[in-house]
Amino acid sequence: MPTLAEIQAAKALIRPHIHETPAYRWPLLEAELGCEVWLKHENHTPVGAFKIRGGLVYMDELKRQNPEVKGVIAATTGNHGQSIAFAARQHGLRAVIVVPHGNNPEKNAAMRSLGAELVEHGGQFQEALEYSRELAARDGLHAIPSFHPWLVRGVATYGLELFHAVKNIDVVFVPIGLGSGFCGVTAAREALGLKTRIIGVVSEHAAAYALSFQQKQFVEQTSTTRVAEGVACKTPNKDALEHVLRHAHDVVTVSDDEAVTAMREIIQATHNIAEGAGALAYAALKKQCTAWQGKRVACVLTGGNASMAMIKRALNA
Repeated sequence: MPTLAEIQAAKALIRPHIHETPAYRWPLLEAELGCEVWLKHENHTPVGAFKIRGGLVYMDELKRQNPEVKGVIAATTGNHGQSIAFAARQHGLRAVIVVPHGNNPEKNAAMRSLGAELVEHGGQFQEALEYSRELAARDGLHAIPSFHPWLVRGVATYGLELFHAVKNIDVVFVPIGLGSGFCGVTAAREALGLKTRIIGVVSEHAAAYALSFQQKQFVEQTSTTRVAEGVACKTPNKDALEHVLRHAHDVVTVSDDEAVTAMREIIQATHNIAEGAGALAYAALKKQCTAWQGKRVACVLTGGNASMAMIKRALNA
């Protein structure tokens, strides 16, 4: 876990590229929940998701430790790839991004617009990840994982912003993909010495972290989600899982239908777009709202990069 000084240094590093994202209280969302609801709007970053924070910190560290690096490669379903493409362009580096076939077309277009060379391979993230490792070895590219301490250090800056903006939060709901978001919030909480509870959220169709949390051991589970591609994790990261097991108050699952309904409600109440994974935190709060009556609750809207097809589906939910 990064220290408070390290998180603050990361905040100074990313500030020229990212303004502090807002945390807003939304009475229309909380009207029937019986609790005070705040959304942390990571959909307001230059790539529409929180991942950019980690990408910038990682790339800065990489260039300082390996100034001869010529290019990087990463596997993604979109937001991690956008963050790497954005950060690589700031440093004049080649960025190759591997995505599974059928990936969100708008995310693909966004990565290309940031200068990434896009490669499509396999039907799921895990296949794209394995192929990216082959390309890294073949082409001499530095492989950037989806979870790494440097990424967590950058991501922790949104946790620091949230806890400074909204005092005395009782619980934060945060989606878990491979774990940098959860660990970032946890790092900020620990650095500030707070008692806020943290609840991880996954898709019930990609439940590896939830099953691992329930069984207190590493569990793999094939992902079948068609809505929350940002958390389509089959294989938990063992380092991230260690922190989830140690620090999570709970890990909640959300169905694709529940995620789509949450997307619609967020659009209706806040006029913000939440992608499927980005809506999970609010969807999970709805399922657990009786446990948080009268409490101050924050939900991390981790990204807003929904495809037009998914937005149409959400509007009709």
